[in-house]
Amino acid sequence: MGLPPNSASVPFSRSLSDPALEGAKSSKPSLQSIQFLTLFPELIEPALQASLMGKAVVRGLMHFGVTQIRNFATDKHRTVDETPYGGGEGMLMRVDVLHAAWKSITEVDPEKKRRTILLSPQGAHFTQPKARELLAYDELILVCGHYEGVDERFIELCVDEELSIGDYVLTGGELPAVVIADVVTRLVPGVVGNEDSISQDSLEGGLLKYPQYTRPRVYEGLEVPPVLLGGNHQEIARWRQKQREERTHLKRPDLLKKP
Repeated sequence: MGLPPNSASVPFSRSLSDPALEGAKSSKPSLQSIQFLTLFPELIEPALQASLMGKAVVRGLMHFGVTQIRNFATDKHRTVDETPYGGGEGMLMRVDVLHAAWKSITEVDPEKKRRTILLSPQGAHFTQPKARELLAYDELILVCGHYEGVDERFIELCVDEELSIGDYVLTGGELPAVVIADVVTRLVPGVVGNEDSISQDSLEGGLLKYPQYTRPRVYEGLEVPPVLLGGNHQEIARWRQKQREERTHLKRPDLLKKP
């Protein structure tokens, strides 16, 4: 799978059908691709080339595509926004331009199991369990809103759900989209070298992660807990579980109230 027509041609968008990557695909999950619809690719592209997301592309475990919405404007000024009917502050992204950009992706392999997500402060909070749910799709389309929002008809026609990364308002949806891509990508089998470490992450199982230590053994009078130095793995496991519970109770008691 290559980039959709009119999308940004970016170096990290390697095709999953590349013969050189076939050996890395044997254990891939359902999720193979994340596509971004954006007016500002420059806010997204660097993150996709770095750290685990960049490695996931090189190893053929994930494909990322970035589509410039403005490419689908039809007038000479490439207009993507208009004033809202009925008056009001700010500008809205046009439904026709957004719809055309969205179709440029969905019309490529229409049988693919996709989920279109609009990044919006009106959306449900993005969580670790939601990230795991999204692994079930072949492809995610992350729509990065801008200005005062998008024409409601685009949401009705194309959007499966709206997600928010917190109760605050950002300039656009690019940064939240990168956050979601990062969280989901690291859950794809093979992306994180030691997959057992994921099960002990903060928020996994509704608990925070236990405290961790490395060398030096003593620093500024602060010592590593003796239990971690004794080599008794059962005692260490019990200590870590207790620490997870105590930390969650202290720092995030709201997590313990969730069903």
